[in-house]
Amino acid sequence: QTRAACSDSLPRLVSFAAESEANRKFLCRIDGLVPVLVDLLGNVDGGNCEDVVVVEQTTRLLHLIRNEIQDKERLMELMLKSDRNCVSSLLLVLQKGKVELKICSANLLEHIAINAEAKILIAEKDGLIQELLKLINTENDSTIVESVLSCLISISMPKRIKIKIVNLGVIKLVTKLLWEPNPVSMTEKVLKVLETASTVREGRTEICEDSACVAAIVQKVLKVSNTATEHAVTTLWSVCYLFRDEKAAEALTKANGLTKILLLMQSNCSAAVRQMARDLLKIFRINSKSCLSSYDTKTTHIMPC
Repeated sequence: QTRAACSDSLPRLVSFAAESEANRKFLCRIDGLVPVLVDLLGNVDGGNCEDVVVVEQTTRLLHLIRNEIQDKERLMELMLKSDRNCVSSLLLVLQKGKVELKICSANLLEHIAINAEAKILIAEKDGLIQELLKLINTENDSTIVESVLSCLISISMPKRIKIKIVNLGVIKLVTKLLWEPNPVSMTEKVLKVLETASTVREGRTEICEDSACVAAIVQKVLKVSNTATEHAVTTLWSVCYLFRDEKAAEALTKANGLTKILLLMQSNCSAAVRQMARDLLKIFRINSKSCLSSYDTKTTHIMPC
């Protein structure tokens, strides 16, 4: 088919796919459809309007049917093959598309980031991580920000990508989000980004040197969700206990961390979170010999031995 024919038929396929799960399954059973869509997405330069329309419609359609494609590994291989430019096209959508299309693009990138090699191929595309971080900083729509955060979490598992994301300034960006009123699901993702960053030295250094970041994490230890609590406590445990960073421990103390940790231990938290809380209390013992003994007796009865 010519570009013009594709740009004419794609919207009809998108409408058909959007109608029902049965329609999406039907499309995925058409032999050769997915490779054709990937070819359309990959063989564009983004330089003319017709190409942009094809990229947008193809992105929409692949996003709609992605969960019905049985062979996810095959889809990943098709989209990341060196002679195709699919990640470039999805980056173009992130840069220039409407919000709905940016969400489709971020979700598709996350969907094909199924192993370490795929994550690296996506994350090392020039300008891609920068664009994801820019969207976190500039978009007011929580749905796109959440999609971008999910994509970042997915592609940042390899150590070198974690370091790259930290060096590009992710910690300051997501710290700002923690101080704002956001949906619980977004707060969980922000805390997961910070937990991921805390597993590399560069990330711990950034977190420790930003007292506002530590304070923001402490704020979210309680009253968000069990998932948020786990991510927040794991990050604090990593920087304050496991790696014994003094700046972070001071920031934890100043942010009323002792009260939060003691209250956490009285809550219905998991065994793993309880153990990390115990470990964090040891930091307070070291940093302030009197702070525990002077704490309200109603709370200190749950202090571990």
